[in-house]
Amino acid sequence: MLTNDQLNQWDRENFLHPSTHFGQHGRGESPTRIVTTAKGCYIEDRDGTKLLDAFAGLYCVNVGYGRTEIAEAISKQAHELAYYHSYVGHGTEASITLAHMVAERAPAHMNKVYFGLGGSDANETNVKLVWYIQNVLGRPEKRKIISRWRGYHGSGLITGSMTGLVPFHNKFGLPMAEVVHTEAPYYFRRPDPDMSEDAFTAHCAAKLEELIEREGADTIGAFIAEPLLGTGGIVPPPAGYWDAIKPILKKHDILLITDEVVTGFGRMGTMMGSTHYGITPDIITIAKGLTSAYAPLSGSIVSDDLYKVLEEGTDKFGPFGHGWTYSAHPIGAAAGVANLKLVDELGLVQNARETGAYFRNAMAAALKDHRFVGDVRGDGMLAAVELQRDPGAYVDFDASEKVTAQVVGEMVKRGVIARAMPQGEIIGFAPPLCMTPAEADKVVEVTRDALDAVTGVM
Repeated sequence: MLTNDQLNQWDRENFLHPSTHFGQHGRGESPTRIVTTAKGCYIEDRDGTKLLDAFAGLYCVNVGYGRTEIAEAISKQAHELAYYHSYVGHGTEASITLAHMVAERAPAHMNKVYFGLGGSDANETNVKLVWYIQNVLGRPEKRKIISRWRGYHGSGLITGSMTGLVPFHNKFGLPMAEVVHTEAPYYFRRPDPDMSEDAFTAHCAAKLEELIEREGADTIGAFIAEPLLGTGGIVPPPAGYWDAIKPILKKHDILLITDEVVTGFGRMGTMMGSTHYGITPDIITIAKGLTSAYAPLSGSIVSDDLYKVLEEGTDKFGPFGHGWTYSAHPIGAAAGVANLKLVDELGLVQNARETGAYFRNAMAAALKDHRFVGDVRGDGMLAAVELQRDPGAYVDFDASEKVTAQVVGEMVKRGVIARAMPQGEIIGFAPPLCMTPAEADKVVEVTRDALDAVTGVM
């Protein structure tokens, strides 16, 4: 394998990578890949290795790589106006247009959009919105945020606290006291294997009620949740889950934040995941698919009812004291406008629905008899394969065996990128929404071959 020694040296000496074992990387014990070009569903590195990216970067390159329409929109915006802030009523053609386009695609009762840069800062904004709104309503004690174990909402302080994955808490002193966690709607990991989906849904609802009673509804401001668990394992909700959760929140006057960083803008085979699951949120978090990661941008979509409270607050207390220098950055906004146009023009929502179903069905058919496969699941253009030592007895592999990491490594050797999900032996898939059935077949074939290669000696 060819390498560029200078870049490899600088990479290990100067570049701190996210979610990386620093010691192993710095010593050269783990590989580094320098990506140079990409087109469609494929990336290519400096050594000429071409890989089908079945995780779309990090669930984010929805329209696929190499879309010149977005590159040209970015270039045009940079030449005309590379930056101006959005404070105190300033805007650009791109940011105003994108806000309108997002509102058109959001649920009908949501028409105001605040822009940030990434999903983590959007959820930081959402928590501040909740705290501000509760204070304006004269309920400052309604400050706690309920999240779910295995949920992912970012890696900041409050957002890392809301994330319900232990690796994001370890040695950071998280979660913060304002965040409490409830049961993950993870049917495969139900407490009793004989429990039906309906019974498990009732169990999750009961656990939420118990938590609210224990903490006190008058101390809880909001409940945050992904329409389906993403980084926690790509886990669709069990039957009836959202219908069971919504009345509990309404009964206790708890706001609902749906985190659609992964599920927004087509990935579920609908424009928004909230629509797909019949959820009526107060705030929606967006990022990733908003620009297909061609430029950083995120957002918080606010319901009309909450916006009235925000208006009331500024009438009483003056300007809303929150903002980021790069909020509604014109280059990111221009990328978002071009990206959402492409989602429509290329029919990617429909393709996510149809090719996504084909992909999931093909994966399930290929692996249904594999002796180490415990579960194949997903929805829209999302899928996961969960591995176990003995699926029949629900016996897991020991974490030290790193089976999924080995399988994903073998997949790369065969030309496909998947993700070894954190906190479990789970292979994750979130391909670009433009993936074809033929490409889906390749991902399935490589998954089966790599799994056989790793487990054939077990």
